[in-house]
Amino acid sequence: MSRAFVKEPDGLEAFDELPERLVSSHPNLVTEAGLAAIENEVARLSRAYAEAQTSGDRAALNVAARDLRYWNARRSTAELVPAAGTATEVRFGSRVTIARDDGRKQTYRIVGEDEADPAAGTLSYVSPLARALMGKSPGDVFVMGPGEIEIIELA
Repeated sequence: MSRAFVKEPDGLEAFDELPERLVSSHPNLVTEAGLAAIENEVARLSRAYAEAQTSGDRAALNVAARDLRYWNARRSTAELVPAAGTATEVRFGSRVTIARDDGRKQTYRIVGEDEADPAAGTLSYVSPLARALMGKSPGDVFVMGPGEIEIIELA
């Protein structure tokens, strides 16, 4: 059947049935900053939801409701992991500097999934690189992808 004769939702109808945001099956480990960010997002979305209700903006209301359900779920499952302190091996919350065999040095902090932003120097603890780093110490060398990585500093 030709798609030309199928009515697609438009305008406000397009927002009536938004797909839910997927919630990870991994434990929701968070740092103190991550938990604070979740709390801030719930507060922001609660305000956005109230504003959308007041203004009668169905599209904004549906988006805010969907996102609020996601962040409330993340808040209710959050497991706060205390700061790493002076660990001798990489673990959740550690800040680790690595040297790649092409000469690049990169520093990352291992954090929860919702906090992760590799461009800003944070890696999700379930990412392949973070998993490879876990339990290793400065001086350890391992193969990742096409090259080797050495852990040069841990904080």
